[in-house]
Amino acid sequence: MTYSQDVWDPSNEKQWVNAVAQSKLPPLVISVALTGGVHGKESNPNLPETAEEQAQQAYDCYNAGATYVHLHARVPGQPWQTSTDSAVYRNMNRKVREKCPKIIINNTCGGGYGADLSQALAPLEANPEAASLDIGPLATRFIMKKRPEAGRMEDVNFEAVAPFGYEMTETYAKAMMDKGVRPEVEVFHPGCWSLVHNLIDKGLLKPPYLTQLVFGFQSGSYPTPKQIIHLAETAPKPSSLTVLGVGPWQPSVMTMGILMGMNVRTGMEDNLYMGKGQQVQSNAQLVEKVVRLARELGREIATPEQAREILGFSQTPTTYD
Repeated sequence: MTYSQDVWDPSNEKQWVNAVAQSKLPPLVISVALTGGVHGKESNPNLPETAEEQAQQAYDCYNAGATYVHLHARVPGQPWQTSTDSAVYRNMNRKVREKCPKIIINNTCGGGYGADLSQALAPLEANPEAASLDIGPLATRFIMKKRPEAGRMEDVNFEAVAPFGYEMTETYAKAMMDKGVRPEVEVFHPGCWSLVHNLIDKGLLKPPYLTQLVFGFQSGSYPTPKQIIHLAETAPKPSSLTVLGVGPWQPSVMTMGILMGMNVRTGMEDNLYMGKGQQVQSNAQLVEKVVRLARELGREIATPEQAREILGFSQTPTTYD
């Protein structure tokens, strides 16, 4: 199958019925977001922060079945702070590649707290295969737990609006195109499609559109079956769709994604608990849970080669000499 021409469409009912009847839903690509850019070990001591910790957990996830990794680098010596240094990202990418020869490497372009545009785009200089392109704007409010070494002596209430509008998303997409980095658009609610279509109309996104549907994020779509189906049906064609659920909705959102033939993302950026009051011990534990679910529901797990074909990536992985 040439996936650039024949991308799985979860809104095609006849395709889905035939695929299930013949046990031929596409192999499941499992993405893992290891750490995120806000919370750290103060929220879960098992969350990886250093490049070494992230590379090891990426390796464990790779062995468990993950074929795509989303990375946020932290400042060396200050692991509570997101890095905006391309050299730090390249070092982490190198460590991950050494342990995971064929995994698809995605670097964040979300920046860190207070990062300006050039700082947020710095990870593109580290030669990732893909990078996140948030579609917004998004309003967030959460509690940053105390971390004395970071100067947070008590919990802090945080609120902000991320200004990912038309001009900013165009700037991000153009920067990624100039670097030969594949944009992974992060869609949080139906209104985001107008910004995505703007990028398509301007030639800043190329098919198949690498698209991640996010559920349970503040100011985003509810993590319900109805909303998952709606966003999947309204996605531009052809799109390689991945779903993720935040926090307690992660298992149900992933289950819907698996049933619908889409790909899924798990990881400690999105969820720190295996169940109520039960902290995740590692990212690999979350990947293993996805593998169990998928096999029970009749989905094979994509190999690294299959993942690259399904998502439209080169079979030649990036190198970091």
